[in-house]
Amino acid sequence: MQQTLLVMTNVPDTDTAQRIARALVEQRLAACVNSLPGVHSVYRWQGAVEEAAEITLLIKTVHERYDALEAAIKTLHPYDVPEILAVPIAAGLPAYLGWVAHETKKDVDV
Repeated sequence: MQQTLLVMTNVPDTDTAQRIARALVEQRLAACVNSLPGVHSVYRWQGAVEEAAEITLLIKTVHERYDALEAAIKTLHPYDVPEILAVPIAAGLPAYLGWVAHETKKDVDV
């Protein structure tokens, strides 16, 4: 079975979250995207400590699709340097992991 990944990115608002989530699923770069509102981020940017209300996207995909997924996020994301982190999934329900692999295939007959 392919390596499943959990990819995370933070976005500034609900409209951006919905736009990116829908695009990633429609392009089969992600099987599922969860949107977690209410994230409060504290970070250093260009020498200053900043704070922002953000929405975290939890994106389920496979390693084979990561490069295209990253490129799509960078294109769709409003930040100059978006946070894009990929974490390998060590274990999970086999049926769910199989579903993620199936839904992220480049060419699937629908």
